[in-house]
Amino acid sequence: MKYAGIVLIILAAICWGISGGIADILMSRGWDPIVISFYRGAVGFICFFVWFLFRFRQNWTFSTRLYKWSLVAGLGVAGNFTFYFLSIQSSSIAVAATLMYTAPLFVFIISFLLRIERSTWLKWVCISVVLMGIILLTGAYTPESISVSFLGTAVGLASGLSYALFIFGFKNASSVGNPQTTLTIAFFSFCLILLLFTDYDEAASVMKSSDMGWFLLLGIVGAGISFILYMIGIRWTVPTTASMVAMVEPVTASLFGVLFIGDHLTIIQLLGMVLILAAITVLSVKQSY
Repeated sequence: MKYAGIVLIILAAICWGISGGIADILMSRGWDPIVISFYRGAVGFICFFVWFLFRFRQNWTFSTRLYKWSLVAGLGVAGNFTFYFLSIQSSSIAVAATLMYTAPLFVFIISFLLRIERSTWLKWVCISVVLMGIILLTGAYTPESISVSFLGTAVGLASGLSYALFIFGFKNASSVGNPQTTLTIAFFSFCLILLLFTDYDEAASVMKSSDMGWFLLLGIVGAGISFILYMIGIRWTVPTTASMVAMVEPVTASLFGVLFIGDHLTIIQLLGMVLILAAITVLSVKQSY
């Protein structure tokens, strides 16, 4: 079961990595990132709702705490998807995926401020290495020839912060209800939140467009199947291993961008990616103990 769990988490991470490529394709065809994000979450919600209905009696839980934290998780995933796609639009898949994976950094900082997490010199070294990696990845060390715009960097880090918010919300909600219930409520909240910002005319036009298949694929691969695979896999895998294996996502996203979309990364940017992913992996492993 241990190796089955690892395989499922790898498959989930590959699905998430591919979803960034699909979103990039849709954006290149003129679709708004918020509309793309909405469909990813809406199709995911349908998948989770069906999963929830399979064992309705066991999954149904009435708890104010569950609804509250699931709403926080929904807000986090709405921000994560939307800011991630905006970051891809402003920079590249590789940069956006790497910046999104700074989430454990935000989890540590928030936990430290709330006095949940204990500060150690190793964790602060990891944070320093992440910051150094971000500087190299974005080209901030030479402001006159910066490789990634301020907007691309800001929304990329915002996607990581939103991911951290999802982790906090999901963790607290799961302590009351099971994953099926939590994900169903979270993604229903996601849909309600993004409806406030979505262009209704463009969202409606998706249903009649030739790109509808891409939107369905994005939702099924990038939300539905991937989250279900991850939730099943995490039951059979220790958190330390899961944290390291999930790093397959930015690697997959980067390869997709380079091989299929024509993204290019300099040696310095690659070094920045390696520093960020290595430091985040160490930080995630230490937080698992």
